[in-house]
Amino acid sequence: MYNKILVPVALDHKGDIGRAMKVANKLLSKDGEITMLTVIETIPLYVSQQLPVAIIEDNMKEAKEMLDAEAGGAKNVKTAVVKGHAATTILEYADEKGMDCIIIASHRPGLQDYFLGSTASRVVRHAQMPVHIIR
Repeated sequence: MYNKILVPVALDHKGDIGRAMKVANKLLSKDGEITMLTVIETIPLYVSQQLPVAIIEDNMKEAKEMLDAEAGGAKNVKTAVVKGHAATTILEYADEKGMDCIIIASHRPGLQDYFLGSTASRVVRHAQMPVHIIR
């Protein structure tokens, strides 16, 4: 059983969220906590300079609202939205917050990453804690 489980979520793959949360709840200790994390890819500087700051902030706020809705108000689930590169940011967040386990969904990959999705693959290769892959 794990006390602190990180469930990285791609909001555009909603079908994966329920399956990942089901596994997380099964592996969670009695007083444990699940963190659902969404990573918003950093917009290149040459593009972000052309956008109003409010748009980026609105995107972060909208992602947080969607994530909170997916969490369904469960008291042992918290949500977080951060900016960065998906795999790197997931790993850094897990280390900083002292996560015991990562549960990540993997999409049906293309030829370049046949067995796992590219983000899931990087997380598995570099994580310092157990990682469960959900298909």
